[in-house]
Order: sequence, then C-alpha cells, then structure tokens
Amino acid sequence: MDIEHHLFNKVNFLESPNFNERPKSDEIRLIIIHSICLPPKLYGQNYVEEFFLNKLAISDHKYFEEIKDLKVSSHLYIKRNGDLIQFVPFNKRAWHAGESSYKGVTDCNNYSIGIELEGMDDDIYTDRQYDELIKVTQSIIKNYPLINKDSIIGHSDVSPQRKTDPGDKFDWIRFLEAI
Repeated sequence: MDIEHHLFNKVNFLESPNFNERPKSDEIRLIIIHSICLPPKLYGQNYVEEFFLNKLAISDHKYFEEIKDLKVSSHLYIKRNGDLIQFVPFNKRAWHAGESSYKGVTDCNNYSIGIELEGMDDDIYTDRQYDELIKVTQSIIKNYPLINKDSIIGHSDVSPQRKTDPGDKFDWIRFLEAI
C-alpha cells in the first residue's frame, strides 16, 4: 500500500471535519489501536462513518443520544469485512485518543496515528481486519520512521482510567509478529 501526501492511494477517503493541525514540534511516532461499533454490538452499518463525519442520525438509535455532542475522528477505520476508510491525512491531528498520556507525554493526538477497528472489547476481530491492519501498519512504518513495533499500543495504554479498547480479544502477538 502506497502513501502519497499523507493519504493511502486507492483507499476510500471521507474527510472528517474533526481534525486540526499537529503542533509543529511533534513528529508522528505512535500508532494507537482502537475499537468502535455503533450502536454497540451491531456490525456492518455505516454509523461509524457518519459519526466521524458529524452526520449521525441521532434518532436512529437510543444510544446515539449519549454521543450526539462528541466530535471524534480517526485516521483509519477497518470494518469487519476488511474495508479500509481514511478520514484524516496522517500529517493532521485526528481526534481519537482524547485525554491521554504515553511515557509521560500528554495529548497523544499530537503525535499519533489512530486506527479504529470495527468491534467491541469482548468480541474477536476478523481475519480480514488483521490482514488489513498488518498491511496498513507496515506501510505506515515504512513512511514514518519514528514508528516501529514498540510504538504501537492500544487506546487502553494511553487512557487506562477510561478506555479498555481494543480489548483482551485483540491478538497482539498475531499482529506484531506479522508486521
């Protein structure tokens, strides 16, 4: 997979309005793996895309009332069937980690790439998701030299008091050995 101008070539790009500039002093040096499913446990919908684009129809599900005021995005989203969508160019600051800290450095959005997997903490991710995640991670590592296997973590690692994703079912060994 090729990256050009901080976007994957030949990947569906839906530009989220939920991003801003990275601080000039912060270089991209971290990948954060997340999970998301909207509404919870209902797979195969387009609600995550709509959420990241601020177009979520709140009346479609009672859970959406809880998240209606959130402005969230991620650089990448991998659906259960392996489809990849990019929402924010890698050189921009996506709003995925929220209040976060890694190795004493706060606001991980400033220096990380966020990858969302369609899923829940207590569900197993699909082979297609792992295959796509491995490919995109290899390409990111190739294009952003400060990122390596040791700088790929879960959302739970940067926000342990409030987040548990990607969860115990995420196979870190399978993923990291393959990249």
